[in-house]
Amino acid sequence: METLYSPAAVIAAYLVGSLSFAVIVSRLMGLADPRSYGSGNPGATNVLRSGNRAAAVLTLALDALKGYVPALAALVYGPAFGLGDRTVALVGLAAFLGHLWPVFFRFEGGKGVATAAGVLMALNPWLGATTLASWLIIAAFFRYSSLASIVAAGFAPFYQLLIWGVEPALMCIVPMSLLLIWRHEGNIRKLLAGTESKIGQKAAPAAPAHDKHAHSHSHGHGHGHSHAKPHAQTHRKGHK
Repeated sequence: METLYSPAAVIAAYLVGSLSFAVIVSRLMGLADPRSYGSGNPGATNVLRSGNRAAAVLTLALDALKGYVPALAALVYGPAFGLGDRTVALVGLAAFLGHLWPVFFRFEGGKGVATAAGVLMALNPWLGATTLASWLIIAAFFRYSSLASIVAAGFAPFYQLLIWGVEPALMCIVPMSLLLIWRHEGNIRKLLAGTESKIGQKAAPAAPAHDKHAHSHSHGHGHGHSHAKPHAQTHRKGHK
């Protein structure tokens, strides 16, 4: 029976994870698409850059729940359908992958920090709390959400190994941690360059290509006028 229900549970978890709540909440609250400003990441941190804290908090909660609920449901109700701990781990991983590559949003997803936290809370509340504490400490000291996420993701597998040992949950925790760090590659470059946005910092949308072209075109005309002015002044002096 497990071979029948396991794929169904994993697919269902992926579909739930594919609900990009950053985009959904922003649309419902009349805000700009979070993929159109700031980092372009459809997540709670980028929604916060819109200036609407309520939308950011709601996005954060829903993104965490879409990782927590499928994993917890598999953990609580799975045994009745013959689902073991490995399937529970795969369900949590599937929900996380759904956030990264959502089928409902052209596979353009976020980094998955909140969803991963929700999965960890379901698999092992103490591990989730420990990892969350690591995130909060780094975020409080440095004010960089990306840095806090990278550090927390790096420590999560080690917490599991050092405190709880080798368990099936590692099938979910290790891939999530590696993918989280990989998804923050751009943030790592910005952190090293000193250009990364801090928590709560508003970020303006990038200028479209045609606007940049128009700006450079007008800038070029400006140089043309600056060359004409000395000539005009010389001409007026000649008349005097």
